[in-house]
Amino acid sequence: MAVLIFFIAHWFLSLFSQTFFYHRYASHGAFTMSKSRERFFYIFSYIVQGSSYMSPRAYAIMHRMHHAYTDTEKDPHSPKFQKNVIEMMMRTNKIYMGIYKGTYQPDEKFMKNVPDWPAFDKWALTWTSSVFWSLLYIAFYIFFATAWWMYFLIPIHILMGPVHGTIVNWFAHKYGYTNFKMNNTSKNLLPVDFLMLGESYHNNHHKYPASINFGGVRWHEIDPVYPVIRFLNWLGIVHIKSTSLKKVEVEF
Repeated sequence: MAVLIFFIAHWFLSLFSQTFFYHRYASHGAFTMSKSRERFFYIFSYIVQGSSYMSPRAYAIMHRMHHAYTDTEKDPHSPKFQKNVIEMMMRTNKIYMGIYKGTYQPDEKFMKNVPDWPAFDKWALTWTSSVFWSLLYIAFYIFFATAWWMYFLIPIHILMGPVHGTIVNWFAHKYGYTNFKMNNTSKNLLPVDFLMLGESYHNNHHKYPASINFGGVRWHEIDPVYPVIRFLNWLGIVHIKSTSLKKVEVEF
């Protein structure tokens, strides 16, 4: 039971940091927050993502490229131009690391208003950090696993971020339904999305990229993160630019 609780908690906390901080805040600027709170979510993301922690700056730049170049050869991750999931994620990682290390130069417009904490990323993205988190996961399973098959969950812990990215960037561009006719292959993968915290409403998101609500187009499309953002706005922790399901101008 402890292993399953740990796995579920890691899955959703890591996913929340990705969709709330990296995606809606860093990439699309759907809401604002103070610099001190931004750094809190840096640390929060590092703790809940662990070995698969990503640079919010590099992620945001790459994701903006995805929206600008969707399903073209310039798209960092497109099932249309990569033969399989592994090939797509290898290309994604290559571009992401290139942006982070400065060996890949994206268009200047994609680099505006992105969060940046170089000193923290430099430490958090070391091999030492990744190995440390991986060993913690393994140790937890050694102490609490009650069946041999549970050990097969460890690689998912180690690669949690890429696993989430694969589900959306591959499967939500190949399978599902559409609410809007778009000049790309984006689809809503799940009709009721609690497993991906709204991220699988990908067709909705490509239509309204800076909206804080990824669902809401059909009655069954409930985005679990939307009320959380509204609550944080009410507390004054974040400041929403628009609460309506309308296209907010993306700052890049």
